[in-house]
Amino acid sequence: MPAKKAAFKDLRQNKKRAERNRKIKSDIAALVRKVRLSVSKKDESKAKEWLRQTAKKMDKAVQKKVLKKNSAARRKSRLAALVNSLKK
Repeated sequence: MPAKKAAFKDLRQNKKRAERNRKIKSDIAALVRKVRLSVSKKDESKAKEWLRQTAKKMDKAVQKKVLKKNSAARRKSRLAALVNSLKK
């Protein structure tokens, strides 16, 4: 346990922030699963809709500094390539 009052407050804040970040990452993971499931079912319209929502959620996470910019860009790019592979 922290000795100082300020350190204790910092610990509380860190726990709150970590929980918030975990929730955001978990939501993104769920959306990615939905995109991949739609692709595996060959449902292009659903896959595109889930991809749009996933990209939006990732962009918000980058703004809040939960994800790094290039990591989000890489993941969005790979998902987009996966969805675009349905067209061929």
